[in-house]
Amino acid sequence: MNRKTTWLSLLIIVMAVGFLLAGGPANSEAQPAAGVKMVPANFSLLAQQARPAVVNIRTVKTIKGGGRVFRHFFGNPFGPGSPFGDNNPFHDFFGPQGRGPQRDFKQRSLGSGFIIDKAGYIVTNNHVIEDADEITVKLSNEKEYKAEVIGRDANTDLALIKIDAKGLSALKTGDSETLEVGSWVVAIGSPFGLEQTVTAGIVSAKGRIIGSGPYDDFIQTDASINPGNSGGPLLNLSGEVVGINTAIVARGQGIGFAIPIDMAADIIAQLKTGKGVTRGWLGVGIQNLTPEMKKYYELGENAGVMVSQVFEDDPADKAGIEVGDIIVKVDDKEIKTSRQLSRMIAGLAVGQNTKITLLRDGREISRSVKLAKREDDRRVARAEQEKSDDLGIEVTALTKDTARRLGIDEGEKGVLVTEVAPGGKGELAGIRTADVIKEINRKRVDGLKAYKNLLAKVDRGDEFSLLVKRPNAGFLVIQLEK
Repeated sequence: MNRKTTWLSLLIIVMAVGFLLAGGPANSEAQPAAGVKMVPANFSLLAQQARPAVVNIRTVKTIKGGGRVFRHFFGNPFGPGSPFGDNNPFHDFFGPQGRGPQRDFKQRSLGSGFIIDKAGYIVTNNHVIEDADEITVKLSNEKEYKAEVIGRDANTDLALIKIDAKGLSALKTGDSETLEVGSWVVAIGSPFGLEQTVTAGIVSAKGRIIGSGPYDDFIQTDASINPGNSGGPLLNLSGEVVGINTAIVARGQGIGFAIPIDMAADIIAQLKTGKGVTRGWLGVGIQNLTPEMKKYYELGENAGVMVSQVFEDDPADKAGIEVGDIIVKVDDKEIKTSRQLSRMIAGLAVGQNTKITLLRDGREISRSVKLAKREDDRRVARAEQEKSDDLGIEVTALTKDTARRLGIDEGEKGVLVTEVAPGGKGELAGIRTADVIKEINRKRVDGLKAYKNLLAKVDRGDEFSLLVKRPNAGFLVIQLEK
């Protein structure tokens, strides 16, 4: 082999090695972006550090008389006194006929929780300990303690309990606001009573509303969460609590929900005082802005929610907020949805002076509002609203303020459409938000009472007519089927 051939062979070998080190030919499949952290090597260290602060919670609740289910499964079918014994099925219909007092039934349940303070404070779900006669907390070292309830909040499904113990470990809280979709999270709890179970997954979505209560704002995750996980922590890769596992979808697989720790932190702090939870109250009825309303008010894509009602002598009324105002900021934080506004106001302290920024007649103005205490049984805007689920629309009384904001004569009679459900009969028939319903089957609608009475006279399945007045469009007749 001559020298030229030798050099050529060496060159080919060097090029081949470089080709292999470079990863072969260009791959058309997408490659991980530089700096993107893929699957962690393991979660062992995180689990070891967090486990001492995660607890198993067992409760006992007394069901008086046991109930029919208890008698059916636990009664003696061949006892003395009748062919059916003490489990005679006719007793359920004709009474016990001299039988003694019913036996109480002890209902037992399992859940999870985590230590938030080394003094023995433990966070869990309200539904885990609600109405429990006995609460037993079991630590990772197998030690057990009786717990007392410090406070509960059914609206957010949070509870704080306490044990008398020394040398406890506590978890640090993180920041759920900056938690990103796709981030790795770890759940620890007692699914099906299997204590100290560790599962991992990612944040699938944030801000989920699942209809569990007025303050829904859940983190959705595919980390495996099952019955018994309720109350356990959802951790980020730094071992910080970013959520409290609270709900599963019965028919779903790999779908679980957690309460964001940012929302829970204020509730937990209030529960710790032992005085219960108080929430701020603005005193308005509100609604989201539809695309049509944004166009009507020339708002473009700006966020905000409309004030549909102002309650007399409540904070908003005293501060000069009016029907038709569009709230765009609270303490300089932008408002995008009515649910976000409700949560934000509820999280503020009673008596606090809060800056409300709003749009009125195209101008941005601000009002200082001293918040009152929200009463849980307060029926926000329901006294002056009517929801027609059959039609998929919601209407409110047409007040002078509302009429003025919409450019309608103050003496106008009718009811104002405030909500139209997507895909409902109303939307399909052509009803829009801000329509004023003037007549039903040629009978005048003077207010909510007349609207309800006339609608009640229409039988299910029958067609009827609405005379509607639409801003900038005039009168329309809309046909619907009830």
